[in-house]
Amino acid sequence: MDSSSGSEFNLTDLSQNDKKELQQFVSNEAQKAKIQSTVHYLTDMCWKRCVTSKISSGQMDSSERPCMENCVDRYIDSQMAVLKHLEQLRG
Repeated sequence: MDSSSGSEFNLTDLSQNDKKELQQFVSNEAQKAKIQSTVHYLTDMCWKRCVTSKISSGQMDSSERPCMENCVDRYIDSQMAVLKHLEQLRG
């Protein structure tokens, strides 16, 4: 909050329920940001690997589309394999 407005926000003034709601909101926003970051990384990585044409027609060429799909699928597969392995280590 802007301290020049004359009203300062203090977290200690929040009720327990409000604090929990705020924590949940911040957690949700952090998850959204992480998902957006992953999607951006994945798009960038697969684009650089697969798209070689200028896309002047507004569409990918016949080899680029399957490459993009395969790139995304392999990335998701690898992430799932890592998560599965981590779960096995925990259990």
